[in-house]
Amino acid sequence: MDSLTQIALGAAVGEAVLGRRVGRRAALWGAVLGTVPDLDVFIPLGDPVADFTYHRSFSHSLIVLTLLSPGFAWLIMKFHAEPRARFGGWWLLSFLVLVTHPLLDVFTVYGTQLFWPIDPTPLFISSVFIVDPAYTLPLLLGLTVTFVLARGRGTRPWLPNALGLLLSTAYLGWGLMAKAEVEAFARAELVERGIAYERLLTVPMPGNTLLWRILVMGEEAYYEGFRSWLDQGDRLFLERVEHEPSLLEGIEDHWPVQRLRWFTNGFYSVTGREGKIVVTDLRMGAEPNYVFSFIVGRKDNPHPIPLPAEQLPLDFQLQELGWTWRRIFDEHAPR
Repeated sequence: MDSLTQIALGAAVGEAVLGRRVGRRAALWGAVLGTVPDLDVFIPLGDPVADFTYHRSFSHSLIVLTLLSPGFAWLIMKFHAEPRARFGGWWLLSFLVLVTHPLLDVFTVYGTQLFWPIDPTPLFISSVFIVDPAYTLPLLLGLTVTFVLARGRGTRPWLPNALGLLLSTAYLGWGLMAKAEVEAFARAELVERGIAYERLLTVPMPGNTLLWRILVMGEEAYYEGFRSWLDQGDRLFLERVEHEPSLLEGIEDHWPVQRLRWFTNGFYSVTGREGKIVVTDLRMGAEPNYVFSFIVGRKDNPHPIPLPAEQLPLDFQLQELGWTWRRIFDEHAPR
């Protein structure tokens, strides 16, 4: 998820583990360690597809982070010159903060390689958006109340922070339930209409878990629809969008093509733009604007020519956020 959320989660976990023993330093180090896995974005790999698909790999591996946690505990103790008897506490704090970061990321749709390098498969649940105040605010509120009540007191209260963690975790549970209901509804609709499909994905729209985007992948086309928990109708409107997977014939072995097919788990489109061949990750964004699109080749006769990958800029329109809010309450809201 976003950096502020990971900082808040790290601080809350740190406070829960050692706050009553070492005070605000626990939350401080929790916040610092909560950002560590995402520092991989500063490692240039020289290729936009590599930058895109290697993020959340080694830096988000439960295996790697577990092995690194005692090292971080050792570094923390160097800063504070704590007695060695406290090493176990800092180790536990480091471990829990580091591993909860990728575990939270799995709930988004990006793809997190939890078991790299043993199994680099990108895992995603897609039950919460990358930025969702309903998850983040309870953490921040719990921490704030804890810090305020701790001033001038001999003991540090634990309940506000614990409630913040409990509420944020419960929100993740709600997201899973909401996703399951929307997905069941979508599958029933597809069966009733006789629409054949290869894959189906439900993703929450920005900042909420009330409005969901439904993505249905067919052979030569995909379908997009939306469903709000406040919708009164019992039908699902699906827009059919054509794309051209045949454009990749002849460059299937091109590394960016192989990598994007694998990383997106098949949720991608292939289109031609001004003579170029573009592969788009359909999981992040909505028709026609997507976060990640890459030029991978050029049309030619008789076969396409592979090109070094080039990421296309995002054409984001602010009014799309306004439509998302309106669509939650009005199933007929025009885009």
